[in-house]
Amino acid sequence: MRYKRSGHNPFAASILLIVVALIIVSGSRILAEQKDTEIKPLPSYGFQAAVSNDQREQTPEVNRQSDFEPGVKIDEYKGVAVYSNGTDYMSSHGLHYSEDGYYYGYKWQCVEFVKRFYYERFNHSMPDGAGNAKYFFNTLLEQGEFNQQRGLYQYRNGGDVRPQADDLLVFTKGTYGHVAIISDVGDDWVEVVQQNSEVTREKLQMEVKDGTYTIHGEKEPAGWLRIEK
Repeated sequence: MRYKRSGHNPFAASILLIVVALIIVSGSRILAEQKDTEIKPLPSYGFQAAVSNDQREQTPEVNRQSDFEPGVKIDEYKGVAVYSNGTDYMSSHGLHYSEDGYYYGYKWQCVEFVKRFYYERFNHSMPDGAGNAKYFFNTLLEQGEFNQQRGLYQYRNGGDVRPQADDLLVFTKGTYGHVAIISDVGDDWVEVVQQNSEVTREKLQMEVKDGTYTIHGEKEPAGWLRIEK
């Protein structure tokens, strides 16, 4: 008895399987290479990669404070130095005063930098220089009111006043909060310079909508303070 040969060709099927396997392996390698080359955001308080068509939205070159011993100058903004606090963010290295006795704060916490910046740059001494970073923002004040504790005008994040360079940005979330100085402002981003953060400079996304300005980040700021209205 003769049997009909089926149209199935084992050799051709084997070749087809090999080709499919090669395609899958090649595709996996390409995806892996793309993943390795992606820019990963640097982990730090309030970090968010900027999103903008402006060429200046690229994350600025930064120094990591954990790469330096405490007290080493790692950045500078308008002539005012930013110092490393080492690898322990909770540590302090003594009290810091100006030559004429104005109290800056604990070395090298974030509060010490912003107070020193305002004093050296504007000769501004804050009436109440004590307290953690989060208390720089008075939640009881209305938009644009004068913050008597800091001697600065206060504006809420999401309000109708655009942030500007030299504003003091206040983050109130967390146990102690965080403060930084706004160093530059774009169409939809702000750059900050800060002390006692893993990186000295960051760019945060800013949403502009219906006449309001909202700075976004891993931990959004409560608002900013300004030396004059």
